[in-house]
Amino acid sequence: MATIRWASTFRHFTTVAIVLTTILLWGSKTANGLRFVIDREECFAHNVDQADTIHVSFVVIKSDSVWDYTQEGVDFNITAPPGIVIHEMKDKTSEKYEFVVYYTGAYRFCFTNKSPYHETIDFDVHVSHFTFHDEHARNEHFWPLMEEITKLEEALYNIQFEQHWLEAETERQARVNNDLNRRATHKAMFESVALVGSSCLQFYLLRRLFERKFGYCRV
Repeated sequence: MATIRWASTFRHFTTVAIVLTTILLWGSKTANGLRFVIDREECFAHNVDQADTIHVSFVVIKSDSVWDYTQEGVDFNITAPPGIVIHEMKDKTSEKYEFVVYYTGAYRFCFTNKSPYHETIDFDVHVSHFTFHDEHARNEHFWPLMEEITKLEEALYNIQFEQHWLEAETERQARVNNDLNRRATHKAMFESVALVGSSCLQFYLLRRLFERKFGYCRV
């Protein structure tokens, strides 16, 4: 009985140790997206297997326009290995999308910039799959454990994926707000200068008018 109890306790501590190790390893990682500047069109490819789930997100961080602030966005499409466009978006500044893979091979993710300005895009792709092929883990005790650890790992990455998108979206909104504030400040300054100029012009015209009337009175 003592031996059985000891074995059960050992398995319990082993389970806890593996789970904690997984959490610590994933907690030490940071979200790694791809940030690039697009002129007209940029495409990326990613190899995946059938039944995988692909998570995609992108955020247009900024535009190199004269006013820095535009709402044009970019076009985005996903092409499966047979050459079929399976998803398409138009004029988007921020988006998230996920889908299940039906064709094994390289999937293409293409961005199209229709504006005359360069745009900076933050792009992230994550592939989810729950298969585990280690034969040593295929026993009645460890197979369920490894399956749960894989699910935990995937859940942690999904949180990381969501966090990365939120950080990029927050950065974009901060830039938009700064640009709007700057434009509002410039507009207020322009209106103030115009008001001062208008007041000076009115003063000059009134002065000329009084000078003429005074001249007529003297004659």
